[in-house]
Amino acid sequence: MVSAELIEILRCPNCVQESEGNLEFFKDHWFICEECGRKYPVVDDIPVMLLDVGDRYIKTAKKDLPIPPPQEDAQ
Repeated sequence: MVSAELIEILRCPNCVQESEGNLEFFKDHWFICEECGRKYPVVDDIPVMLLDVGDRYIKTAKKDLPIPPPQEDAQ
């Protein structure tokens, strides 16, 4: 489980330089950027905040995100 403190401080690595980069924590498995739409999975309780991973899911609708996220996203 991702700690509440971490949920509060995480920001989108793509947007945080120019704006808030706020993230929605979705179904305990995804962080979704409210600005750019990148989606970052939580794998084994660790948020994978890599741009290339976020890019993979940018066009995936929130309702279509796999729960749990694929294990290969942790690599």
